[in-house]
Amino acid sequence: MPDQSNTPGQNSEKKHVTRRTALERGAGFAAIGAASALASAVSVSPAAAASGPAPHAGAWDPKADALPKEVAGVRIPTSEVAVETAAFVRRVSSETLFNHVMRTYVFSALLFDRRGVRYDRELAFLAAALHDLGLVEAYQTQAERFEVDGADAARRFLRSRRMPAERVEVVWDAIALHTSVGIATRKRPEIAMICVGSGLDFAGNDLQQIPSDILEEILTAFPRKGFKQDAIDNILSLCRTKPTSVLMHPFAEVGRRHIPDFPVPTVEDLLLAAPFED
Repeated sequence: MPDQSNTPGQNSEKKHVTRRTALERGAGFAAIGAASALASAVSVSPAAAASGPAPHAGAWDPKADALPKEVAGVRIPTSEVAVETAAFVRRVSSETLFNHVMRTYVFSALLFDRRGVRYDRELAFLAAALHDLGLVEAYQTQAERFEVDGADAARRFLRSRRMPAERVEVVWDAIALHTSVGIATRKRPEIAMICVGSGLDFAGNDLQQIPSDILEEILTAFPRKGFKQDAIDNILSLCRTKPTSVLMHPFAEVGRRHIPDFPVPTVEDLLLAAPFED
């Protein structure tokens, strides 16, 4: 039975209080986020971030777990930095996350190869492999978006391998922008590819362009291993542990659906809380 203990007036007051609370939170959210970001900026040791946390269960074995030379006709780069990057990501990631970043590279390469787009294959591979480091707890700051956390961790890792600064910055941009479709797809191919490939694997964008036999080969090489639920769990973890990072981020909608009294204000809340008369 519905709860009849509150009168309509009481229900209205309850909604008003909840909204007022949200607006108050919204008004101070930017300042809180800036302070947290400043504190977190010095909380991660570059040396520790470059070497990474203790190996994940199922750590990379160069003999047992070497990557194939190609998948679905897409060549996997074998340069020293590419091999080291794959080993590093395998070591710090779950199998589900590692397979996702590998599929991101293969899917994007397939689509761009078929369009006849020329790109730097090593850069595309590095950016794809490193693009979700922000979902690994060891690389998370207190307030930055996960994309920025991942881009910063990738930059530290690649600098530790003495990669030229201009190449590192392409990888940084590709990772930081990979959820910003309208921006990333207007950038150079290696940046656009990470957005396109991860979007295909996450939401099925452009999946109709991948023939069924090719898709089967990719999923055999890099199985999904419960990717959907794993992704939702990662999103909710970010919402719970660092809610400032999802302010004005699509992940906030997942938090509002699953987390009672989720504290992150909406864009409307922020607008209405602005200190102006109209």
